[in-house]
Amino acid sequence: MAPAAGSVNATPAAISSLLAKFGDADADIRYMSLNDLDKILTSGAQGFLSNEYQICAKVVESLLKTLDDTNGEVQNQAIKCIGSLTQKAPADILAPMIDRLSTLKTTNAVDNSIPATALRTFLTVFPRPVVGVQPHRSTQDAYSAVSKVLIPRLVGYVVLPHGVRTQISPPPAMLEVQQDNTVDHDALDVLIELIRCFGPLLHDVEKKALQKSTMAIFNHDRTSTIAKKKAVSASSLLTLYMSDSLLSSFVSNILQSFKKPSLTASQHRLLMTMLASLARTVPQRFGIYIKNLAPFVLDPLSEEEYRTALQESADNGIVDTEAEEVREAALLALESFLLSCSHDMRPYTDDSIQASLRFVAYDPNVAAEEDDDVMGGTQEDADDEDKDQSEEEEEEEEDFEEEGGMSDEDDASWKIRRCAAKALHAIISTRSNGDLLDNGVLYQKIAPVLVARFQEREENVRLEVLSMMTTLVHKTSDSTRTFFSFAGEADFKLASIAESRSRKRRRLGSDATLFESPVSSVPILGFQSPENSPPPNSGPRADLARLSSTILRGISTLLKESTPATKQSSIALLRKIVIVQRGGLSEHFKIIAAPLIEAIKLSSGGSYSQSVGTAASASSGKLRIEALQLVCAVCDNHSSVIIAPHIPGLVSATVKAAQDKYVKVSSEAMVAVESLLKVLTPPRSASAEQTNRKFVEQLYDVVLDRTVATDADVEVRQRALHALGVLLARDSGQSKANILSNAQLQNATEVLLDRLRNETTRLSAVKAVNIFLNALQDPGKTPPQWMRAVTLELGGQLRKANRVFRGASLAALRDLAGNPVALIQLNNDTIKALMGMLLPLVSANDLNLLGMTLVILGKLARHSPSQIADQNLTAALCGIIITPLAGAVLDALLLLLKAIGEQGIGQPLMQSLLQDVGVNGDAAIVGKAIGTLLVAGAPTVGVKLDDFVRELQSAPDDQRKCLALSVLGEAGLRLQSKSPLEPALFTNYFSSKSQSLPRAAATALGRAGAGNIQTYLPVILSTTSQSGSSQYLSLHAIKEILQFSSQSKADLSPYTRQVWDTLLAASQAEDNRAVGAECIGRLAIIEPHTFLPLLRKYLQDRTPSVRGMAIQAIRFTLSDSDEAFDEVLRPMLIHLLTLMLNDADLENRRLALGALNSATNNKSDIIFPNLTDLVPLVMKESRIKPELVREVQMGPFKHKVDDGLEVRKSAYETLYTLMEGAYSRINPVDLFDRISDGLEDEHEIQILCNLMLSKLVALDPDETGRQVDVIVERYRSILTFKLKDNAVKQEIEKLNESNKGVLKVTLLLHDSLSARTSSGSNAPSEKWKGYWDWVAKEFRGQLASVEQEMKSQTAA
Repeated sequence: MAPAAGSVNATPAAISSLLAKFGDADADIRYMSLNDLDKILTSGAQGFLSNEYQICAKVVESLLKTLDDTNGEVQNQAIKCIGSLTQKAPADILAPMIDRLSTLKTTNAVDNSIPATALRTFLTVFPRPVVGVQPHRSTQDAYSAVSKVLIPRLVGYVVLPHGVRTQISPPPAMLEVQQDNTVDHDALDVLIELIRCFGPLLHDVEKKALQKSTMAIFNHDRTSTIAKKKAVSASSLLTLYMSDSLLSSFVSNILQSFKKPSLTASQHRLLMTMLASLARTVPQRFGIYIKNLAPFVLDPLSEEEYRTALQESADNGIVDTEAEEVREAALLALESFLLSCSHDMRPYTDDSIQASLRFVAYDPNVAAEEDDDVMGGTQEDADDEDKDQSEEEEEEEEDFEEEGGMSDEDDASWKIRRCAAKALHAIISTRSNGDLLDNGVLYQKIAPVLVARFQEREENVRLEVLSMMTTLVHKTSDSTRTFFSFAGEADFKLASIAESRSRKRRRLGSDATLFESPVSSVPILGFQSPENSPPPNSGPRADLARLSSTILRGISTLLKESTPATKQSSIALLRKIVIVQRGGLSEHFKIIAAPLIEAIKLSSGGSYSQSVGTAASASSGKLRIEALQLVCAVCDNHSSVIIAPHIPGLVSATVKAAQDKYVKVSSEAMVAVESLLKVLTPPRSASAEQTNRKFVEQLYDVVLDRTVATDADVEVRQRALHALGVLLARDSGQSKANILSNAQLQNATEVLLDRLRNETTRLSAVKAVNIFLNALQDPGKTPPQWMRAVTLELGGQLRKANRVFRGASLAALRDLAGNPVALIQLNNDTIKALMGMLLPLVSANDLNLLGMTLVILGKLARHSPSQIADQNLTAALCGIIITPLAGAVLDALLLLLKAIGEQGIGQPLMQSLLQDVGVNGDAAIVGKAIGTLLVAGAPTVGVKLDDFVRELQSAPDDQRKCLALSVLGEAGLRLQSKSPLEPALFTNYFSSKSQSLPRAAATALGRAGAGNIQTYLPVILSTTSQSGSSQYLSLHAIKEILQFSSQSKADLSPYTRQVWDTLLAASQAEDNRAVGAECIGRLAIIEPHTFLPLLRKYLQDRTPSVRGMAIQAIRFTLSDSDEAFDEVLRPMLIHLLTLMLNDADLENRRLALGALNSATNNKSDIIFPNLTDLVPLVMKESRIKPELVREVQMGPFKHKVDDGLEVRKSAYETLYTLMEGAYSRINPVDLFDRISDGLEDEHEIQILCNLMLSKLVALDPDETGRQVDVIVERYRSILTFKLKDNAVKQEIEKLNESNKGVLKVTLLLHDSLSARTSSGSNAPSEKWKGYWDWVAKEFRGQLASVEQEMKSQTAA
C-alpha cells in the first residue's frame, strides 16, 4: 500500500537520494523511484525547491535520460514527474529545461513522440491565462521561458530579443519542412498546445512568426495531409488571440491565395478547410469577411460545375476525385458559414440553398437525366391524386432496390451528398424561426428534394436526410411546448387549462374555481376522439399538410425495406408529423400499421448498429421505443375508426412489449397500453362490442400484472397504475359502459387500494385514484367500504413531509368531495376523521394547499354540516382570516363561509370573528368574511345589518369604522337590490380627514353599488364630476362596480356612455390617470363594439397623456376580458399594438411594451402568428440610445442619467415573455444579439438576460452552443469587474447578485455543452474551455454554492 501523503519526506535531500536509482538495471526500481519522486514533488510545499537550482538541474538531467528508457511505463512516469517538477522548480530552471526537451533525441525509446509529449505536459501544468485578467506569477515565468526558448526553437530564429544583445542562433526549426518533404507532427502538436495554453500572452510579432511557420507547412506542395490538417488547427487556434489587424491580414492572404491562377485542387481544398475552421473558431469576428469569401466557397458548387462533373462522368466513366474533394470541402465550409455566421450569410441564402440542393442529389452512378426528375418532379407527384397508390409504391420499391444494387466501394460521391445535406440542415436550423419557414422557402424548395432523397442508397446520407426532415417538421410547430412526454401528458393539458384560467380571469364566477378540479370540464388527452380539423389555409402547417402525402409514401417504403437505424429515424419523423398536424395519418395508416407492428415485435436482446456519421446507432430497443411512442401519438390524435382495423396486431405487439425485460421498452409499452384502452372504450368506441371486450381484457390483464409484479421496474408499475386509473374511469364514466366484469372491477379496485398503501407506488396510485374519482358516475362501481378506506388513506398522506404527496392527495380529496356519487358513500365517522386530517392544512404557510383545503371543507359543509361545525374549525378559520389573503385563496374562503352560513351553523364563527379577530386583521379581508357570513346566515348568525350601521356611526376609532364599512359594502354586494343601505351612508366619509377611512368608504361604496347599480351609480357619477379627492374616490368606486358588474342582475348599459364620458374627463388629472385608465378598460370589455374603436382613435390623439391613457386602458382589457370581447379585439389588436409601439412619447412606448407583454400572456393565439411585425419593434426599444443619456451635475460630480433605461427593461421583459411562449417564431441570431448587448447594460437588464440564457440553454442548445464565445466574453467582463474601495452596500449586493447569476448560467452551459459533446455534437470552443477552467479555479467556492442551491431547487 502506498504511503500516505503526509508521511512523504518532501525535502531536497530526499530527492537527491533517489537520483542514483533512476539508472538502475531493474525497470521496476526505476519506475518506483520515479513514483516516489512524483509523490515528493506533489506533496512538497510550493517553494521547497525555490533555492535548489543544482538539485533541480540534476533532476532534469536524470529525467531526460529516463525519457529515453526502453520501458514505456518508466517513460510515462518520467513525463508525469516533469509536470510535477515544473510546478515546484525555480523559474531559472524552466528555460534550460525547455531547451533540453526540445533538442532531445531518443535512441532507445520505441515511441519517438516522448520528448514532444513531455513538452506538452510542461506547457499544460501552469494556470492558463485569461484575456483581461492578470496572469499568475508562475504562468508569467513559464511564458517568459517559452518566449525565450521554445518559440525560437519552433520557428528557427529569435523572435523577441528579451534584452539580450548577443543572441545565439537556435537549432533548426522544429516546424521546418525537411528535405524529404516531411514535417515533425509532434512539433505541430506542441505548437497547438502552446497556443492553447499561452495564447493570450503572445506578442503580435510571435503570433506572426508562428502563423508564418504554419502557413509554410500549409502551402507546401509535398507535406502530408495530416500535417496540413494540424497546421489548419494551429492557425485557426491562433486567430483567437490575433488583433483585428492581424486577422484582417491573415484573411487577406487567404483571399489572395484563392485568386492565384496556379491554384491546385489540393490547395483549393485546403483553403476551404481553413475557411471552415476559421468560421467555427472566431465566428463573430469572421463574419465581416463573409461578403468577400462566400463567392469563392460557392463557386465550386455552381450549376456549371455540377453539370460539368456529371458530363465528364457520363463521357469518360471516370470521376475527378480531386474536384470532388474540393466540392466536399466547399460544402463543409458552407455549412460552417451558415451555422457560425448565419446573419452575414443572409445575402447568400438563395445561392446556398441552390448549391446544397444540387449536390444533395449528386450521384455520378445514376444517369444524368434522372437528376431532372429528382429536382423538379417531386411536387407534381405530391399533387397528382389520380395515380394508383399501390402501383406507385411498387415502383418506389423497385427503384429503391435498383439504387441499392448500384453501390460501389470506389464511389465517394456519398460524402458530397452528406455534406450537402448537412448544409441544408444548417439552413433549416438557423433560418426557420419566423424566416424561411414562414415565407414557404423551406417547404417549397427544400422539402420536396429531401423527400425524393428518402431513397438514398447510402445509409448515413439517408439518416441525415431523415434527421433534417424531422428538424423541419419540429420547427413547424406553433409552440415550443408541442412535444411532451408521458409523465406530463395529463399534467400538460391541465396546466394549460389552469394557465389560461389564471391569465384570463373570468368575470362570471370566482377565482376560487382555480382550486376546483380542472379535469371535470376537460377530459384527459385521448379520452375523446379528436376532431379532424382542416389544416390552415396558409403558413408552415399548411405547407406540411400539402407535402404529407408524399412524405408518408416515401416513409412507408423505408419501413418495409431498410435497416433498423433508418426505420427508427422514419418512425421518429412520423411521430413528429402526427403531433404537429394533430393527426395526418388518416389516409395512410393502413400502409404504415404492418411495419409499425413488426417494429414493436422485435426482440430487445440483439443490437443492430450501422455507421451513420453524426446519427447514433440504432438498437432494436430504441426502435421499439420509437414505434411505441408513435402508437401513442396515433391513438391520441386519430379517430378510433382509423385505428380499429389494426387493433389485433397493435394489442398483441404492445402486450408483448409491456412484458419485455428491457425497462425502457416495457415502460413505454404501458403508455401505449393506456392509449389503446382509450381507443377501445367509450366514449371513443361506439359501443362495447364483444371484439373490443376481448382486447380490453388482454390489456386489463397486462396492466394488472405489471401493477403488482414485484420484478417490474418502479417506473413500469407507476405507468401501469396510471393506465389502471384510466381504465376504471372509462368503466365508470358518463357512458356507464360495463367494460369490466364485477370480479375484474373488484380486483382492480383492491389492487389500487393496496398500491395506495405501498410506499414505492403511493404517488402514482393517488393520481390513478384521482382520475377514477373524477370520472365516477355510477355508485355501484365502488362499495362504500372501499371509498371510505381510500378517503382515510388519502387523508393520511396529508401528514407526510413530502409536499408532492400532500398536494396530489389533496387534489384527489378535492375531486372526491366534488363528486356527489363518491361523497354520498362517506359516513359521519369518515368525514369526522377526515376533518381532523384537513384542519392542520388550514394555515397560511402554504397557500396552494390552503386553497384546495378550503374548497374541500366547503363541499363537506354542504354535505355534512354537523360534522364540520366545531371549535377547531372556527379557530383555524379565524387564524387565517387575520393573515393577508388575496385572489383565489380568499375567494375559496368566502365560498366556505357562505356554505357555513347557508347551513345555519355560522353563529359560533361569527362570534369569534367579531370578538377574537375584529380589528386585529386587515379590515378589507375581515369585512368580506363577516359580510359574506352575515348575508348567507341571515338570522342564524346572531347579528344584523343594522348592528354594523350603528357601529359605523358610533365607533370611536377609524379601524372599527373601516371594518364596518367593509362589512356593509360586502353585504350590499351580496344583497343586491334587497339592500336597505343608501349611498350617502358611504359618501359621507369621503371628506373625512382620516388617511384610511375615505378609501375604505370608496371601496365599500363600489361593492355595494355593484349589487344595486340603479340606486348607486347615478350618485357616484355626480360625485365624480366634482374635483379633488372626491373625484379620485369616486373613480375607485366605479372601478369596483365595473369589476363586479357581470355578477349583478342590474343592467349597466343605460349608463355606459355617461360613465365613459365621466371617466375621460376625470382621467385628465394626473393622479386619476391610472385608476381612470383601468376603469375605461373594464368598460371597454363590457361594450367592446362601442368603445374599442374609440380607444383606437385616442391612440392617434395629439396629446401624449391621452394616448398614454388609451394604452393603459387597452392593457387592462387584455387580462380580464372574455371570448366575446376577443372576437371584437382579434382583427384590430396587432394594429393597436403597432400604433402603441411606434408612439413618439418615451413613456407611452414603455406602457406599450407592457401591453404587448400582457397580450403575449393572455392573447397568444392572436399575437404569435404576427410576431414578425412586432418583434423588430421590441428589439428596437432594447437598444441603448445615446440621445437619451444625459449628464446631471450633482455638486462637484457629474452623474449620467439614462432616460431610456426603463423602456429597455420593459423591452427585455417582453422579449423574455415572447421567448418563453413562441421561441420558434423569433430569429435566434437577433435574439442572442440583444442578449449579448444586454449583458453589458445595467444591472437589472443583466439579470433579465441571465434568465433568458438559462431558458435558452434548454430551448435551443445548438444555437446557444454557437453563441457561447460571445457570452463568455461578456461573462468574463462581469466576473472581473472590481468595485472601488468606498463602494456602498447596495453596490456590493448588486455585484454579488450579478456574479451569482453568471455562475448559474455558466453551470447550465457547462452541463449542456458536455451533454452535446457526449452525444456526438461539436466539441466546445477553446474560448469556452479556457473560460470554464478559469471560473472553476477562481470561483470554486461560489460555484459549488450555486450548484448546491440549484440542486436544492430542483429537488424541491
